[in-house]
Amino acid sequence: MDTRLIDLLVCPVCKGPLQRAPHHAKGDLLVCNADRLGFPIRDGIPVMLENEAVSLDATADAGEESEA
Repeated sequence: MDTRLIDLLVCPVCKGPLQRAPHHAKGDLLVCNADRLGFPIRDGIPVMLENEAVSLDATADAGEESEA
């Protein structure tokens, strides 16, 4: 996925910035840290629908950070 596209996309909920998390435990995601939501990237296409977003809990992120 083109990084220039990620710079243009914003969270559909809060309009905040998104970060790519390609190796997240819940799949390839664009993550909104403010809302703690991850928007899936399927076949290289970001799915920017609120009802498709996955909730990111603090425990999953803590485990992921310790692996890095």
